[in-house]
Amino acid sequence: MHDPVNSEYHVSYRGGQSSPEPVLSNMRPSSAGYIVGNDAAGFWATSNDSLVRHQFPRGSSMRISKDEVNTSFIDREIADLSSKSQLQEGEIILLHKQIADASIKELQLLNEKHILERRLSELRVAIDEKQDDAISESMKELGQRKSYIEENLRLINDLKVAEEEVYLFKSSLLSLLAEFNIRLPVLNASTITNSTKRLYQHMKWKTDSIVNISEMNMLLRNQPDDEISDNEKFATFAKRPLLQPGLDSKMVEFDNKNYAATTPNTLMQIPLRNSSSGTNPDIRQKFIIDQPKELQSAIYKNVINTATPIVYENNAIDATQIRQTIDAQFYVPNPHETQSPFQEGEASLPGIEGFQIIGEAKPGCTLRACGYPTYGTSLCIFQWVRHLDNGTRHSIEGATVPDYVVTADDIDTFLAVDCIPMDDSGNQGELVSLFANNQNKISCDTDMQHEIESHISAGRAVFNVMLLQIDSSEAWEQTTMFLKRSGYQIKVNRTDQIVIEEKYSPELYIKVPNGQSTQFVLIGSDGTTLPFSTSGTSQPYSMENDIRLRDIIVLTLRYFQSKAIDGKRKSKA
Repeated sequence: MHDPVNSEYHVSYRGGQSSPEPVLSNMRPSSAGYIVGNDAAGFWATSNDSLVRHQFPRGSSMRISKDEVNTSFIDREIADLSSKSQLQEGEIILLHKQIADASIKELQLLNEKHILERRLSELRVAIDEKQDDAISESMKELGQRKSYIEENLRLINDLKVAEEEVYLFKSSLLSLLAEFNIRLPVLNASTITNSTKRLYQHMKWKTDSIVNISEMNMLLRNQPDDEISDNEKFATFAKRPLLQPGLDSKMVEFDNKNYAATTPNTLMQIPLRNSSSGTNPDIRQKFIIDQPKELQSAIYKNVINTATPIVYENNAIDATQIRQTIDAQFYVPNPHETQSPFQEGEASLPGIEGFQIIGEAKPGCTLRACGYPTYGTSLCIFQWVRHLDNGTRHSIEGATVPDYVVTADDIDTFLAVDCIPMDDSGNQGELVSLFANNQNKISCDTDMQHEIESHISAGRAVFNVMLLQIDSSEAWEQTTMFLKRSGYQIKVNRTDQIVIEEKYSPELYIKVPNGQSTQFVLIGSDGTTLPFSTSGTSQPYSMENDIRLRDIIVLTLRYFQSKAIDGKRKSKA
C-alpha cells in the first residue's frame, strides 16, 4: 500500500509525443494495472476504500493546478507562435514587396528585351536586304565583268583578224610597189597610200596613151592617103589630149623632122590601107613604135622624161618595161642612184654583216639575232617566221624583236628571222633572212621528249595547273588537268568541281603566247576560253621549268588530240 502524500507527480506522453495535459500518478485508478510514469513501465498496487476517500479532495486540487499549468503552457506557446507568425508575416510582406519589385524589374527587362529583339529583327532585316543588294550587285558586276571579258576576247579576235588583214594588205601594196622598183622612205599608211595612188594615176595615164597610140595606128591604116596629107594626119592626132596627171598640159604637134632623122633601125614602115590600089603607091608613113624616147621627142616635147611601154604590132605591152618606167616625181631614188661618179663607192645602202642567230633552238630557250651594222645602219626591223613543210610561211604575231623564246608552236617547223636594216634618213637596205638550228626543224630536247613519250605510252597524263577565274582577272584557282587518249578533264582542287570534260575534236585549240610566259589559253570545241598558267607548279620551282612544263602539257595534249582525230577518221573510212 502506498502513501498518497509521498506519491510522485508523473507526466506521461502517449505515443512518445509531448502533450499539454499532464497526468498525476496518484490520480490513477486503484485497480492494479499497467501504468507509464516518466516513460517507465510499472503496475499499480490495489488500495482500499478509505484510502480512496482520503485521496479525492487532493485529486480536485490537482486538477485545478493541471488546468493552470496547461493554460500557462498554452499561452507561452501561443505567444511564441504569435511572435513567430508576426515575424513570418513581416517576412512574407517583405518577400511580397521584393517579388513585386522583381516583377516590375522583370517587366522592364522584358520590355527592354522586346525592344532589343525588335531592333535586332530590324537589323537582321536590314542586313539581309544589304546582303541581298550586295549579292545582286556582285552578280550584276560579275555578269558585267564576264560580258566585258567576252567582249574583250571578241575584240581581241577581231583585232587579230584586222591586223592580219592589214598586214596582208600592206604586204600586197609593198610587193606591188616593189615590182615597180619603188622604195618608200618611211613605212606608214600615208606614204604607202600616196605612192599607190600616184602609181595608179601614172599607169592610168600610160594606159590612155597606149589606147591613143592604137587609135592613131588604126587611123593611119583606115584613112586614104589621097584625102589627107601626112602633116594633117599627125596634126589631127597631136590635137588629142594625152595628159599625164600632175604634168605639163602643153601639147606640141607632131614634128616630121624627128622621125625623118631617125635611123632605119628605130622605125617601122607601115603601109597605108589603100596603097595597093595604085594611087600614090610609093607614099609610106613612118611611125615610131619601139623607141620610147623617140616617141616622147616627137609627141611630148615638153613632158617630163618618162619612158612609155613598148607597143608591138599586136598592141602587146612589155610589162617589164612598164615596171621600169615610174614617175620620177614619186620615185625615191636609192643613195647609189643619186650619187655622182666621183662619189661612187663611198655611199651604199644600210646593211648588216655577220648576221647570225645565237642560242639553243629548243623549247623554253631564247634565240637572239645579231650582227654588225654597216653603212649607217641605225635601226633594224625584225620579224620571226615559221616555215612549214608545204612551203608556206607564217609570220609569228608579236615576234618583232631580236630575242625570241622557242615555244611548243615551233616544234616540227623551220624557224627563221627576217631583218631589214635602216639608217637615220629612213633608207632601207636589203632584206636579210636567216634560219635557226642550221635550217633544221625545231625539236624537243632529250629529257622533254622522253617525258612526253612516257605520257603517251601510259595513255594518260595528270598535270597541276592554275586556272584564271572568269569573274576575276587576278584570282588563280588550283586545278588538275587529266589528259587521256579519248578526251580530257579539268577539275578544281578546292571544290572538286569539273570545269570542262569533253572528247577531242578538231575545234579544240591551244594558243601559246610569245616571250617568257608560263600561260596558255585552251579554247574548247564549244568556244569556251580557259586561260591557264604553270607558274609555281613545277618541281623544282623555276621560271624555266614552268615554261618547260607548259610546253610539255601543250605538246602532250596536241598529240592525244591528233591521234584521237586520226582514229575517228579511220573508223569512218
